[in-house]
Amino acid sequence: MALALSCHPGPALAVTLVATLLAVAAGAPAATVALVAAAFGVGQLSIGWSNDWLDADRDVAVGREDKPVATGAVSPATVQRAAVVAAVLSVPLSLALGVPAGLAHLVGVASGWTYNLGLKSTWWSWAPYALTFGLLPAVVTLALPGSPLPPAWAVAAGALLGVGAHLVNVLPDLEDDAATGVRGLPHRLGRRTSSLLAPAVLTGASLLVVLGPAGAPGPWDWVALAVVAVLAAVAAASATTSGRRRLPLLATVLVAAVDIVLLLAHGSALTG
Repeated sequence: MALALSCHPGPALAVTLVATLLAVAAGAPAATVALVAAAFGVGQLSIGWSNDWLDADRDVAVGREDKPVATGAVSPATVQRAAVVAAVLSVPLSLALGVPAGLAHLVGVASGWTYNLGLKSTWWSWAPYALTFGLLPAVVTLALPGSPLPPAWAVAAGALLGVGAHLVNVLPDLEDDAATGVRGLPHRLGRRTSSLLAPAVLTGASLLVVLGPAGAPGPWDWVALAVVAVLAAVAAASATTSGRRRLPLLATVLVAAVDIVLLLAHGSALTG
């Protein structure tokens, strides 16, 4: 159980589920959908485990009770072995999708590892998220018969969603990260600026998903954009109010959820 909790199960499951559902929405055959789920699942496990392995000393230093490695429930060596095994397994599972899709997915996995290996502490901390999430639609389309390229709006929306996910993921841990020398983009911008940037970036993703595909947006698209606008306004207003941290984070997470729903709803447009 401790090893399972060390893989960052929430984000790992969320990314795997989105990729799998996007493959379904794009009309992928059942076998391809299953391979997408397996490849993304193992790839995300490797990224999550490598994060806890490489952050073990920092997590112990700040007393992270939510990290099994920090509490001693599992050893760093065990998590390291799990990360390496998962990374190795991700290679054949990815290439089973076809060479183009497989290479795209492996680049995304490698990008996640570069974040854990050091980019998280630089101005470029956002880049691995942008690359990995931007490649997600590409993996799905390239795995389809004929290996079609994804539309530009889907790649751009995925990249923006990734940057927003990075900001949302880091915001709760800004102080702990700073205490152990981690200074990525959100840390350098500060809590308030990052809290304003996250919903703005995710709103941009919403606009791309709604306005990018050919044809006029449907009624539910406009409803979704209205919901996003309200949530983004709430996040921005509460971010500028001292002492309020949970509300902007919650509103931003909800914007991200709407973005994901929109992307899945437009999955058929990935090949149209």
